Amino acid sequence: QVHVVESGGGLVQSGGSLRLSCSGSGTIFNIFSVAYYRQFLGKQRELVAQITDSGRTNYADSAKGRFTISRDSAKNTVYLQMNKLDVGDTAVYYCYLRLQTSRTLSPRDYWGQGSQVTVSS
Repeated sequence: QVHVVESGGGLVQSGGSLRLSCSGSGTIFNIFSVAYYRQFLGKQRELVAQITDSGRTNYADSAKGRFTISRDSAKNTVYLQMNKLDVGDTAVYYCYLRLQTSRTLSPRDYWGQGSQVTVSS
């Protein structure tokens, strides 16, 4: 069984910074891609940033130059450093892990519980 736990959301003023963290625990054999998505009220979930097991990153245009995704493979943890936040970044942020629980099983997708990020003007 796999558990995905997020932390680090909260309230911040425009121009400020937050760091989100996401850790996977339980029976994990290998983690492939990890990412953060966000969901605005009444909208579909959208990709913010992604990092593969080889370290290749991909960012939404809105995140480039402001957000940095990183991972600590030894700790099964991914981080999203968010700088220069503005009101338009207010959303629920979800962590995504694509992982195997054993060598013989196909990779599956796992989601965190979501972290509310609110940016005030």
